[in-house]
Amino acid sequence: MNIAEVSKKYGLTADTLRYYERIGLLPAIKRNKSGNREYDEVDCERVEFIKCMRAAGLSIEVLTKYMHLFLEGDSTLKEREELLIAERDRLQERLEQMQSTLERLNIKIADYKNGKFCLKNKNCQCV
Repeated sequence: MNIAEVSKKYGLTADTLRYYERIGLLPAIKRNKSGNREYDEVDCERVEFIKCMRAAGLSIEVLTKYMHLFLEGDSTLKEREELLIAERDRLQERLEQMQSTLERLNIKIADYKNGKFCLKNKNCQCV
């Protein structure tokens, strides 16, 4: 696939894909005779993985470190696992915070629907 096709398939700009390659998040993509990037199945799987992990909140720095370790091979298995566990734990904490916020929002929305909103004054603590 060329860069435009990969861009469309994964909802990333061509500039983003080039940036990922430039910083080493993606290994150098093979080029055709015209010098255009040609993404193979493995490249696309990596793009999909990166997109998924970014959507979960992993930073570019963490992903770049992970990808470099991955390319080093099996000697980095433990380090990669530890990195992913740490990121999972951070994600779990964020999910718990979001769940708490969602519950609070639902309570406030229910209060409005039930006419239980505060009309006392601007210093009211029942927000």
